[in-house]
Amino acid sequence: MTTLEIRDLHVSVDTPEGDKPILKGVDLTVSSGQTHAIMGPNGSGKSTLAYSLAGHPKYRVTRGTVRLDGDDVLAMSVDERARAGLFLAMQYPVEVPGVTVANFLRTAKTAVSGAAPPLRAWVKDVAAAMDALRFDREFQERSVNEGFSGGEKKRHEILQLELLKPKIAILDETDSGLDVDALRVVSEGVNRAKANTAVGIMLITHYTRILEYIRPDFVHVFVAGRVAEEGGPDLAARLEAEGYDRFLSAV
Repeated sequence: MTTLEIRDLHVSVDTPEGDKPILKGVDLTVSSGQTHAIMGPNGSGKSTLAYSLAGHPKYRVTRGTVRLDGDDVLAMSVDERARAGLFLAMQYPVEVPGVTVANFLRTAKTAVSGAAPPLRAWVKDVAAAMDALRFDREFQERSVNEGFSGGEKKRHEILQLELLKPKIAILDETDSGLDVDALRVVSEGVNRAKANTAVGIMLITHYTRILEYIRPDFVHVFVAGRVAEEGGPDLAARLEAEGYDRFLSAV
């Protein structure tokens, strides 16, 4: 059982106008096998939470704690967080010219596991995961995300999730830019990863359509840098019907 505990997290960013607080006291706990949907209007702090947990230098933690199985995540470097079991699927995956997908995946697996995976088994695992995601195996020889469509980039993110087997996965708007078929395939990959490894999932999204495929155990509504309400799947359905007006009017 793995647990990510976030307590009283405050995060700011530097702007030309000065220090700008984004997160203003977030409390959240994600454990193995759980799926937490993080929802809320634009600018509410959802992506700030994701990138702060991953260690992006743009975001400065000013107060609070983040612990993974008791270990201080905020004291870790970015690579240490990944090796500890944190995984971030980015909303806008970056291109890495000159590094093939095959080399990227094997290098990442070696770094996370501490040893290179046996080649024959690894090649088989990669091929099976790509086939399940309907991701052409020829992409292994292409540079990471270079010239990929939006759907191909998201498939590659979930391919990493399935192969690297993290303890906690943060999925930042994985549904953005996906058509109906790609959304279903990517969602199936997330569900497969959860079934195979009991990974804890923090799923950041604006919309409920992905929640038709990835069923959340908990829903958290972010407004103005705080968790304004928490509930189960029924809360997501209410948000779909009513929107965020009742939260925004109270800010």
